[in-house]
Amino acid sequence: MFLGHYGVAFASKKAVPKVSLGTLLLASQLADLLWPIFLLVGLEHVRVAPGTTVVSPLDFYDYPITHSLVGALGWSLLFGLIYAAARRYPKGAWVLAAVVFSHWVLDLIVHRPDLPLIPGGTRVGLGLWNSLPGTLVVELGLYLVGIILYVRTTTALDRTGQYALWVFVALLLVTYVGSVAGPVPPSDRAVAIAGVGQWLFVLWAYWIDRHRTSLPVVPAAQAR
Repeated sequence: MFLGHYGVAFASKKAVPKVSLGTLLLASQLADLLWPIFLLVGLEHVRVAPGTTVVSPLDFYDYPITHSLVGALGWSLLFGLIYAAARRYPKGAWVLAAVVFSHWVLDLIVHRPDLPLIPGGTRVGLGLWNSLPGTLVVELGLYLVGIILYVRTTTALDRTGQYALWVFVALLLVTYVGSVAGPVPPSDRAVAIAGVGQWLFVLWAYWIDRHRTSLPVVPAAQAR
């Protein structure tokens, strides 16, 4: 799952308009932002094995810290507590914790049974990656819904807020197409280095949000 995680970040802005898109994106992709770092330092491992699934050539055989169920719960709790302590915004903390955990839930849908419930324990996964059409429908659907909700929740303060958003949306889409239709990564190290690059997307999202503002919430009675 790639675009779907970003879709969750975009969509969550509607629930917590005071939280920056950068923070929401950091939460939605936390597992995949930490994972390449853990690969580089040898705490987790992956193999490039074309044919593992139709969509992904990667064999995720060892990533219990970032992608086990218990790990996802732990990162969710930690992220929520840190945000609550830093911002004193309980609703934001709860939503961000849920967004962090949503990463594991979405991965459960697409991965083959390689997500451990606990380190060394039973592995689960529904295997949507074995269907390219099904994967595209879910990924693009989540992404589109998220973008629509974000655009309806915020408005640009200037041209930067407008163009930076749409260039970002297009870049993510191109990146996704490249990952699905492009060449197989040459090595696990190349996978890790490319993954670290996702931190730039987080910084970009903070930049976008500084040039956009949340629209006022119209009470239901007035809306009628």
